[in-house]
Order: sequence, then C-alpha cells, then structure tokens
Amino acid sequence: MAEETINGELMTPAEVALLFRVDPKTVARWANSGKIPSIRTLGGHRRFRREDIERILNANTHDVEG
Repeated sequence: MAEETINGELMTPAEVALLFRVDPKTVARWANSGKIPSIRTLGGHRRFRREDIERILNANTHDVEG
C-alpha cells in the first residue's frame, strides 16, 4: 500500500510502472534522467507523488517515453 504525506499520496516504482505499463526499472531510469519527479525516503527508497504521475498520464506521455 502506498504511503501518505502532507503533500499527498506517494506511489512506489512498481505502482507507477503498472500505470505506464513498463518495467519498474524503466520508471527508475525516467526518474534518474529527470523525466519524472521523484523523492527519496529516509531509507533511500524512491517514491512518486500521485498528483505528479496523474498529471503526466493526463498530458502527453510521449514526453516520458524514450
């Protein structure tokens, strides 16, 4: 289950990957290259704000792929 923060719900790379229908490693590459915004937990795990992901999904997803 995703975590909650003051800024909204956080998603795991696996949850984001399901939405984009890609491998979680692809999501990590997108985040590393700055194509999608992410944050790191204190434990070093990558998380994504649901609002950011929904905005990207509702926009042109061609900007992310590649």
